[in-house]
Amino acid sequence: MFTGIVEETGTVESVHPGDQSIRLTLSLRKTGTGLKVGDSLSVNGCCLTVAELATKGRTKTAQFDLLQETWRLTNLQDCRAGSSVNLERSLEAGGRLGGHFVTGHIDGMGKIVSWEQKGEDHQLQIAASDDVMRYIVHKGSVAVDGISLTVASVEKDSFTIWIIPHTFEETALKERAVGDAVNLESDILGKYVERFAAR
Repeated sequence: MFTGIVEETGTVESVHPGDQSIRLTLSLRKTGTGLKVGDSLSVNGCCLTVAELATKGRTKTAQFDLLQETWRLTNLQDCRAGSSVNLERSLEAGGRLGGHFVTGHIDGMGKIVSWEQKGEDHQLQIAASDDVMRYIVHKGSVAVDGISLTVASVEKDSFTIWIIPHTFEETALKERAVGDAVNLESDILGKYVERFAAR
């Protein structure tokens, strides 16, 4: 379980496709502290399990095995050596919940259709499938590449969010452009409400 409060951006060291899985190697700084093999780490909003760890000076290198389905259904498929990814360690019991409950299970990818600077802030419009849009509500929560954000407005097949300067500077969103894919996870509360209402 995560909160959607990104702790840092990591750098992709390498991506090596295999027969059954893809090995993703990242360099970490802050999120490497206390991290162990078998721990969960949110990478662009995807809950991944640490397969191997190594230390190089002040930097840790973590390796993850991605299933083909994870590769196909998330924007990790766009990662290349040098790419930045958003990182968050799993929520500790008793820790602050600064964002909202994020599971790290991606509902689908969205596409950036508008990305504009408005004064010091940025406005981001994302198109998404009906499967995702059904859970997007005005002033509700959504995780975009693992970042907990508030929905500013909702259209039939897209939604808009505002990005404050801190979020823009401290996350991998600053590398995104119109046409890029982003990982989306809608608020789990909406899914439970829908399930209970259907019974």
